[in-house]
Amino acid sequence: MRIGHFTLALLILSSCSKEADQQKTGSRESAKRPNIIYIMSDDHAEQAISAYGHPVSQLAPTPNIDRIADEGALFKNNFCTNSICGPSRAVILTGKFSHLNGFRMNGDLFNGDQQTFPKLLQKVGYTTGMIGKWHLAGHPQGFDYWNILTDQGNYYNPDFISSNKATNTIDTNRIAGYATDIITREALDFISSAKKEEKPFMLMVHHKAPHRNWMPALRHVNKYDSVQFPLPDTYFTDHEGSVASQEQLQTIYKDMYEGHDLKMTKEKGSPELAHNPWTNDFDRMTPEQRKAWDEAYSKKNDAFHEANLSGRALAEWKGQRYLQEYLATIAAVDEGVGEILDYLEKSGLAENTIIVYTTDQGFYLGEKGWFDKRYMYEESLAMPLMMKYPGHIKPGTVVNALTQNIDFPETFLDYAQAEIPKDMQGKSLRPLLENTMNDNAFRDAVYYHYYDFPAFHMVKKHYGVRTDRYKLMHFYDDIDTWELYDLKEDPNEIHNQIDNPQYDAIEAQLRVKLDSLQKVYKVTEKEFEQAPEQQVERAYKQFEKLRGNTGTSYDPVKNQDTQL
Repeated sequence: MRIGHFTLALLILSSCSKEADQQKTGSRESAKRPNIIYIMSDDHAEQAISAYGHPVSQLAPTPNIDRIADEGALFKNNFCTNSICGPSRAVILTGKFSHLNGFRMNGDLFNGDQQTFPKLLQKVGYTTGMIGKWHLAGHPQGFDYWNILTDQGNYYNPDFISSNKATNTIDTNRIAGYATDIITREALDFISSAKKEEKPFMLMVHHKAPHRNWMPALRHVNKYDSVQFPLPDTYFTDHEGSVASQEQLQTIYKDMYEGHDLKMTKEKGSPELAHNPWTNDFDRMTPEQRKAWDEAYSKKNDAFHEANLSGRALAEWKGQRYLQEYLATIAAVDEGVGEILDYLEKSGLAENTIIVYTTDQGFYLGEKGWFDKRYMYEESLAMPLMMKYPGHIKPGTVVNALTQNIDFPETFLDYAQAEIPKDMQGKSLRPLLENTMNDNAFRDAVYYHYYDFPAFHMVKKHYGVRTDRYKLMHFYDDIDTWELYDLKEDPNEIHNQIDNPQYDAIEAQLRVKLDSLQKVYKVTEKEFEQAPEQQVERAYKQFEKLRGNTGTSYDPVKNQDTQL
């Protein structure tokens, strides 16, 4: 059949009109999708966020971070799947446990070709960005723009790696200034640029702070010098009933480096640092920065030398100095969060933007005498989380459900109206955030697995299950021990009930649940391989040599100094 030119023209115009309408409709649908700003600090403990109400944080409040909780939701039982930096980040990107995403421990190489939620957001029209700490080796994929710290990054004058699309090269640049401030500034630049596009955006803002070695911005170096922070009740403990706790190397008054970590000097009147096996952090400072730093520390370090402390008093002093450094380092992070929130309000973006604040895992602030993380005990398992989305999340919402970082990507995809892949292993938090699901109905237990042994701090490999009240853990490799805790009766996890017959029925139930979760999450026998005995012995010797302080360490059991 022949069609006249006029009729053909009408058909073409009609087709073009329909296509234009579809494009407009698609554009309108895309505009409804919220922007997502995901802010993640490194090693920021719940105890150091004032929204959680811990005594330490009341003396060092975080008012801007708290704004997200006040204007949105605060999660009280959010946990990581593997308490260490890189693996947590891989879980958040993929929505899969470490054994499936392939990044079990720091030092592994993340396979960037695999499915991640930023790639899935790109498919539904999002502009995606990544700024700050990456720590997954290789270069980011799934981001339209990225500018990342090299490896762990440095606090002062850090090096950044970025993709230069104009020259199709990977550039490394040293940026003058303080890392937290630089990352905040870069984030604001990205948001400002993305605002000009008629597309939703997703930005991951990853701070280095407050990761070890806790170097505050110069404006905050003396911020908490006059504050006496409460040390935890468990600061001095003998770890009875826990072989894995007895053999770790992350005790503040035994394993911290006096120069590198605690900024202590060799003698009164000298700016020369005490034991400092990693000098790079201080050497990166400009002469002007180092002069200001030394002047800020000289008075308090001289006062320490004059006090001539030893034994319990020295151990307590070290705990205080650690808390002062750690909390002062957080101050710039809180300021940066405030800058981003203020910009969103002023620019009109706040109403259609999801704001998330979290960290990669919990952290010890002296509980059990420790710093760092890694264990499945509450302080390092618990992962602070708060989310804000005006009109969708009621201000002041408190979520008590058992949630995990594995749930984050499905939540973002859900709000972005993107399809959630069936092989992701978490759950969208949206029903909890919008109060369409009861907390108790969400999940009855969480699974955890830590692999990084033998390695720094020598925390044993272990896995376990946590319910709303109980926790069962199995430590393996060069040991084979189980621990069971009743979190209601023993929130500090001091009394291991594994040999208590009164808990036999509870233990049996927890073992069944643990086996069930391992099947659900596709955990195979490969995950329980042991390291050679000689490798473990070498590692202990290597890391014990790095211990460096006054040559003695306080022993809380004997209540005396012991020779290292």
